[in-house]
Amino acid sequence: MKKRYIVLENGSVYEGESFGSDANVMAELVFNTGMSGYQESITDLSYRGEMIVFTYPLIGNYGINRDDFESLRPAASAIVVHEIARRPSNWRQMMSLEEWAERMNMPGITGIDTRALTRELRDNGVMKSALVNEVTDDIFSEIKKFVPSKKMVADATTKTQYQNPTDGVSIALIDFGLKNSILRSLAKRGVNVMVFPADVDAETILAANPDGILLSNGPGNPQDVAYAIPTIQTLQEQLPLMGICLGHQLFAIANGAETYKLKFGHRGFNHAVRNLSKERLDFTSQNHGYAVNRDSLSKTELVVTHEEINDHTVEGIRLKNHHAFSVQFHPDAAPGPHDAEYLFDDFLNMIENAKKETTQNA
Repeated sequence: MKKRYIVLENGSVYEGESFGSDANVMAELVFNTGMSGYQESITDLSYRGEMIVFTYPLIGNYGINRDDFESLRPAASAIVVHEIARRPSNWRQMMSLEEWAERMNMPGITGIDTRALTRELRDNGVMKSALVNEVTDDIFSEIKKFVPSKKMVADATTKTQYQNPTDGVSIALIDFGLKNSILRSLAKRGVNVMVFPADVDAETILAANPDGILLSNGPGNPQDVAYAIPTIQTLQEQLPLMGICLGHQLFAIANGAETYKLKFGHRGFNHAVRNLSKERLDFTSQNHGYAVNRDSLSKTELVVTHEEINDHTVEGIRLKNHHAFSVQFHPDAAPGPHDAEYLFDDFLNMIENAKKETTQNA
């Protein structure tokens, strides 16, 4: 393995060894606290434009399998590990993480003191950084000049409409960077899913005659997806709606709330969330760098339904007098605990109740 370096915008440099592609990469550096689930994380499109630091010391110990991809290719710009497993073992594995990284031309670095690096990110917040083969005099100025893409959703979304047909309830899913696990959760419930690009208009969706709307997860700053707001505003008035992650933030903005960037975000599979309406605590899978501003909700028709127990950030909201809600975490739980998967059932029940109300009022 050859030497590689992580250079942070604050001047810190970490030396390690290369695996996968040796291409130079510049991106935001974030950390993930999950003890497993590296395959799902690396292919989660919400990580587009980010380098992932895995806090768990050994990554790749059960290899790569065919079933746990959230998208077909790596979504993360690069991965940073303390140690990459040399002899992975699992009955499902097809190849090692290192072999897959080479096939996918995904840059990686091992041999990093990820505990020290994580502490630095916790103290200073998410930072722009570079993964390079050589630390040059001008690399620091290049990092400071680096501007993350504002078109991450446009690059991540499907380019065409497609369907996973069944004879069940029909849901129109707007793809802002969709995880495959959301489709699996809906398929398990017999839902007919119609997937639309992020820039779809409300008229196109309504013409497909869905029973409900689902706003997917996705990468980047929700303010960069302002073109989706009018569509959401129109659809929530006519059909039951559920938002997940980025979809949650866009739902909040569509109803007059504001969002802000967290210092270092929530990324991992052990985040405890309190369901305020059901008085229960769920452990959840999360991956987001932005959150809904609680203070901004006072001027809206939104009410808080969930909150993170550690920093009390808003994790769920509901629209008064409408069949519409959203959550910041991933109820599809891939990877992660399945505590909150019931929210998909709540959504389907909401759709059935809305149908009954329409019939009664007809």
